[in-house]
Amino acid sequence: MNIRKSSEDRIAEILAATLELAFEVGPDHVTTGLIAGRLGLTQPAIYKHFLKKEDLWNAVSETLCARIVANVKIDISDGQAPIARLRQLVASHIHLVTEFPALPEIMVARDPTGTLTDARHQIQRAMADFRAAIGWVLEQASAADHLREGLRVEDGVSLLFGVIQSLVLQLIVSRNPTNLAQDGERLLDLQILLFMNKGVGV
Repeated sequence: MNIRKSSEDRIAEILAATLELAFEVGPDHVTTGLIAGRLGLTQPAIYKHFLKKEDLWNAVSETLCARIVANVKIDISDGQAPIARLRQLVASHIHLVTEFPALPEIMVARDPTGTLTDARHQIQRAMADFRAAIGWVLEQASAADHLREGLRVEDGVSLLFGVIQSLVLQLIVSRNPTNLAQDGERLLDLQILLFMNKGVGV
Protein backbone atom coordinates (compact mmCIF):
# COMPACT_ATOMS: atom_id res chain seq x y z
CA MET A 1 0.00 0.00 0.00
CA ASN A 2 1.45 3.34 -1.08
CA ILE A 3 1.66 5.98 1.64
CA ARG A 4 0.22 9.30 0.53
CA LYS A 5 3.01 11.85 0.47
CA SER A 6 3.00 15.62 0.37
CA SER A 7 3.54 17.26 -3.00
CA GLU A 8 7.00 18.49 -1.91
CA ASP A 9 8.06 15.02 -0.76
CA ARG A 10 6.77 13.41 -3.96
CA ILE A 11 8.58 15.94 -6.14
CA ALA A 12 11.83 15.35 -4.23
CA GLU A 13 11.35 11.60 -4.68
CA ILE A 14 10.77 12.00 -8.43
CA LEU A 15 13.85 14.20 -8.85
CA ALA A 16 16.01 11.76 -6.89
CA ALA A 17 14.79 8.85 -9.02
CA THR A 18 15.40 10.83 -12.21
CA LEU A 19 18.99 11.54 -11.20
CA GLU A 20 19.60 7.91 -10.27
CA LEU A 21 18.24 6.71 -13.59
CA ALA A 22 20.15 9.37 -15.53
CA PHE A 23 23.37 7.85 -14.24
CA GLU A 24 22.22 4.27 -14.74
CA VAL A 25 20.84 4.49 -18.29
CA GLY A 26 21.90 7.93 -19.53
CA PRO A 27 19.85 11.15 -19.38
CA ASP A 28 18.46 10.78 -22.90
CA HIS A 29 17.08 7.31 -22.06
CA VAL A 30 15.19 8.30 -18.93
CA THR A 31 11.43 8.03 -19.44
CA THR A 32 8.49 8.80 -17.21
CA GLY A 33 7.70 5.09 -17.40
CA LEU A 34 11.10 4.23 -15.91
CA ILE A 35 10.69 6.84 -13.19
CA ALA A 36 7.20 5.62 -12.34
CA GLY A 37 8.41 2.02 -12.24
CA ARG A 38 11.29 2.91 -9.93
CA LEU A 39 8.90 4.60 -7.50
CA GLY A 40 5.98 2.19 -7.82
CA LEU A 41 3.78 4.91 -9.30
CA THR A 42 1.75 5.36 -12.46
CA GLN A 43 2.91 7.70 -15.23
CA PRO A 44 -0.04 10.06 -14.58
CA ALA A 45 1.31 10.45 -11.03
CA ILE A 46 4.52 11.85 -12.53
CA TYR A 47 2.64 14.18 -14.88
CA LYS A 48 0.61 15.45 -11.95
CA HIS A 49 3.75 17.26 -10.79
CA PHE A 50 5.52 17.79 -14.12
CA LEU A 51 3.34 18.48 -17.17
CA LYS A 52 6.25 17.96 -19.58
CA LYS A 53 9.59 16.19 -19.46
CA GLU A 54 11.21 19.57 -20.02
CA ASP A 55 9.68 20.73 -16.72
CA LEU A 56 11.11 17.70 -14.98
CA TRP A 57 14.60 18.24 -16.35
CA ASN A 58 14.47 21.94 -15.54
CA ALA A 59 13.63 21.05 -11.93
CA VAL A 60 16.56 18.61 -11.91
CA SER A 61 18.91 21.30 -13.21
CA GLU A 62 17.62 23.81 -10.65
CA THR A 63 18.46 21.34 -7.89
CA LEU A 64 21.97 20.76 -9.23
CA CYS A 65 22.61 24.44 -9.98
CA ALA A 66 21.56 25.45 -6.48
CA ARG A 67 24.27 23.15 -5.09
CA ILE A 68 26.89 24.44 -7.54
CA VAL A 69 26.03 28.04 -6.64
CA ALA A 70 26.20 27.22 -2.93
CA ASN A 71 29.72 25.87 -3.45
CA VAL A 72 30.73 28.97 -5.39
CA LYS A 73 29.67 31.36 -2.64
CA ILE A 74 32.96 31.69 -0.81
CA ASP A 75 33.07 33.58 2.46
CA ILE A 76 36.04 35.90 1.89
CA SER A 77 35.99 37.03 5.52
CA ASP A 78 36.44 33.60 7.06
CA GLY A 79 40.19 34.07 7.52
CA GLN A 80 41.13 31.12 5.30
CA ALA A 81 44.27 31.41 3.23
CA PRO A 82 43.53 31.52 -0.51
CA ILE A 83 45.10 28.10 -1.08
CA ALA A 84 42.89 26.51 1.60
CA ARG A 85 39.86 28.24 0.13
CA LEU A 86 40.81 26.95 -3.32
CA ARG A 87 41.00 23.40 -2.05
CA GLN A 88 37.62 23.72 -0.35
CA LEU A 89 36.02 25.08 -3.52
CA VAL A 90 37.23 22.29 -5.80
CA ALA A 91 36.80 19.51 -3.22
CA SER A 92 33.18 20.60 -2.67
CA HIS A 93 32.49 20.17 -6.36
CA ILE A 94 34.11 16.73 -6.42
CA HIS A 95 31.86 15.72 -3.51
CA LEU A 96 28.87 17.09 -5.42
CA VAL A 97 29.68 14.85 -8.41
CA THR A 98 30.07 11.93 -6.00
CA GLU A 99 26.60 12.63 -4.64
CA PHE A 100 25.06 13.22 -8.09
CA PRO A 101 27.19 11.25 -10.58
CA ALA A 102 24.71 12.02 -13.38
CA LEU A 103 25.67 15.71 -13.27
CA PRO A 104 28.46 15.60 -15.88
CA GLU A 105 26.42 13.43 -18.24
CA ILE A 106 23.40 15.73 -18.07
CA MET A 107 25.62 18.69 -18.91
CA VAL A 108 26.99 17.09 -22.09
CA ALA A 109 24.18 14.71 -23.03
CA ARG A 110 23.23 14.30 -26.67
CA ASP A 111 19.76 15.71 -26.95
CA PRO A 112 18.16 15.15 -30.37
CA THR A 113 14.66 15.93 -29.07
CA GLY A 114 15.64 19.14 -27.27
CA THR A 115 14.15 17.89 -23.98
CA LEU A 116 17.35 18.56 -22.05
CA THR A 117 18.43 21.77 -23.78
CA ASP A 118 17.34 24.29 -21.15
CA ALA A 119 18.55 22.09 -18.31
CA ARG A 120 21.96 21.66 -19.93
CA HIS A 121 22.31 25.39 -20.49
CA GLN A 122 21.45 26.13 -16.86
CA ILE A 123 24.11 23.72 -15.62
CA GLN A 124 26.67 25.03 -18.10
CA ARG A 125 26.08 28.59 -16.84
CA ALA A 126 26.49 27.47 -13.24
CA MET A 127 29.71 25.69 -14.16
CA ALA A 128 30.98 28.86 -15.84
CA ASP A 129 30.42 30.66 -12.53
CA PHE A 130 32.29 27.84 -10.76
CA ARG A 131 35.20 28.22 -13.18
CA ALA A 132 35.23 32.01 -12.60
CA ALA A 133 35.30 31.42 -8.82
CA ILE A 134 38.37 29.19 -9.16
CA GLY A 135 40.04 31.94 -11.19
CA TRP A 136 39.16 34.54 -8.56
CA VAL A 137 40.65 32.48 -5.73
CA LEU A 138 43.79 31.80 -7.76
CA GLU A 139 44.13 35.56 -8.32
CA GLN A 140 43.92 36.07 -4.54
CA ALA A 141 46.59 33.41 -4.04
CA SER A 142 48.79 35.05 -6.65
CA ALA A 143 48.37 38.48 -5.05
CA ALA A 144 49.40 36.96 -1.70
CA ASP A 145 52.51 35.47 -3.38
CA HIS A 146 51.34 31.95 -2.60
CA LEU A 147 51.73 30.66 -6.17
CA ARG A 148 54.95 29.61 -7.82
CA GLU A 149 56.53 32.12 -10.14
CA GLY A 150 55.33 31.93 -13.73
CA LEU A 151 52.02 30.17 -13.02
CA ARG A 152 49.30 31.96 -14.95
CA VAL A 153 45.89 32.06 -13.34
CA GLU A 154 44.14 30.79 -16.48
CA ASP A 155 46.57 27.85 -16.64
CA GLY A 156 45.87 27.05 -12.98
CA VAL A 157 42.14 27.02 -13.71
CA SER A 158 42.65 24.66 -16.66
CA LEU A 159 44.82 22.31 -14.62
CA LEU A 160 42.28 22.12 -11.78
CA PHE A 161 39.50 21.48 -14.26
CA GLY A 162 41.73 18.80 -15.73
CA VAL A 163 41.71 17.02 -12.36
CA ILE A 164 37.91 17.18 -12.28
CA GLN A 165 37.57 16.04 -15.89
CA SER A 166 39.90 13.08 -15.40
CA LEU A 167 37.80 11.97 -12.44
CA VAL A 168 34.62 12.38 -14.47
CA LEU A 169 36.05 10.26 -17.29
CA GLN A 170 37.05 7.59 -14.78
CA LEU A 171 33.52 7.72 -13.38
CA ILE A 172 31.91 7.36 -16.81
CA VAL A 173 34.07 4.33 -17.60
CA SER A 174 33.85 2.59 -14.21
CA ARG A 175 30.23 3.58 -13.41
CA ASN A 176 31.32 3.56 -9.77
CA PRO A 177 31.44 6.83 -7.77
CA THR A 178 32.51 5.10 -4.55
CA ASN A 179 36.14 6.27 -4.47
CA LEU A 180 35.67 9.48 -6.44
CA ALA A 181 35.94 11.87 -3.49
CA GLN A 182 38.93 10.09 -1.96
CA ASP A 183 40.83 9.90 -5.27
CA GLY A 184 39.81 13.45 -6.13
CA GLU A 185 41.07 14.97 -2.91
CA ARG A 186 44.39 13.15 -3.24
CA LEU A 187 44.89 14.37 -6.82
CA LEU A 188 43.70 17.84 -5.88
CA ASP A 189 46.25 18.06 -3.07
CA LEU A 190 49.02 16.98 -5.43
CA GLN A 191 48.01 19.56 -8.02
CA ILE A 192 47.77 22.37 -5.49
CA LEU A 193 51.17 21.43 -4.05
CA LEU A 194 52.64 21.94 -7.52
CA PHE A 195 51.03 25.39 -7.67
CA MET A 196 52.48 26.64 -4.43
CA ASN A 197 55.49 28.74 -3.60
CA LYS A 198 57.94 26.77 -1.49
CA GLY A 199 57.40 27.37 2.17
CA VAL A 200 53.81 28.52 1.86
CA GLY A 201 51.47 26.61 4.13
CA VAL A 202 47.73 26.14 3.78
